[in-house]
Amino acid sequence: MIARREFITLLGGAAVAWPLAARAQQGERMRRVGVLMAWLDTDQDIQARVAGFRQELGKLGWSEGVNVHIEERFGGDNMDHLRAQAAELIDLKVDAILVAGRRAVSVLRQQTQSVPIVLAGISDPAGQGLVATLARPGGNITGFSMFEFSVIGKMLEMLKQTAPGIARTAVIYNPDNPATDLFVLPAFERAAPALGVQPAGFAVHDAAEIERAIEAAARSPNGSLFFPPDVTVGIHRELITALVARHRLPAIYSDPVLVRSGGLMSYSPDRVDIFRRAASYVDRILRGEKPGDLPVQQPVKFELVVNLNAAKALGLTVPDKLLVAADEVIE
Repeated sequence: MIARREFITLLGGAAVAWPLAARAQQGERMRRVGVLMAWLDTDQDIQARVAGFRQELGKLGWSEGVNVHIEERFGGDNMDHLRAQAAELIDLKVDAILVAGRRAVSVLRQQTQSVPIVLAGISDPAGQGLVATLARPGGNITGFSMFEFSVIGKMLEMLKQTAPGIARTAVIYNPDNPATDLFVLPAFERAAPALGVQPAGFAVHDAAEIERAIEAAARSPNGSLFFPPDVTVGIHRELITALVARHRLPAIYSDPVLVRSGGLMSYSPDRVDIFRRAASYVDRILRGEKPGDLPVQQPVKFELVVNLNAAKALGLTVPDKLLVAADEVIE
């Protein structure tokens, strides 16, 4: 039992400690973190990725409204909208910006060379000139790479294993994403001949061009489709998967959201994992580290998603070795 005098002493000490803790919390500078996404805010999969980032940031000691305020901006694939939103974040004097989508990175680079930028999944940032090297990025940009171009050959091989009869594969992409012209198409063209596939590229910007491209690809006998990482593809996924099914074309995607929308298969890094890992870099920058000193990291978790309903509709049998390796099988 605690004596009355000891209890009063403890109570008094606590009374002093609580205001001190409150004052310390009130005296801590509120940090601002920007999130710039080349996607739509109505996209549930994108919201899940941002939620993963927020949750991980919370685990690292950053509480919304207490010591950090997170400003989210979603620009879709509208470049003018992205530019305006990037300017908004910079005007708010954010301490760091988490960015996803190569187009969003482009507009940020045009508007600031000083605000720390953390990439949440950008293909080959060194090859695209976003950083000096992966080990020592320099400047104000660092983060997490999303797509290794060596994976393209593996994806095409998976498609060929599932649809052995294909002889021509069309790459559907938006040229506003410079990584596709610079890296994806050359890597695809290198991998295709060894698999007996003739490559073709179709540049698209909107729904009408997507429809025309898929219809053109369907006119070639033994055709198939390959969709690299692209915001436009993700935004129009319902249209794409419906058209692909209508024309009975085997296709492989770089984002599982298209497989969950009815597509055949996808192979890609785990995007939620990338966003969670990106929170650690935002945390380190808020605590004083420089982005140029933080090495760009490669994806560590990849996921294969297979839709057996789509395979059945196409009259295809997914090889057992792919089903065993799959992280998710939709039946």
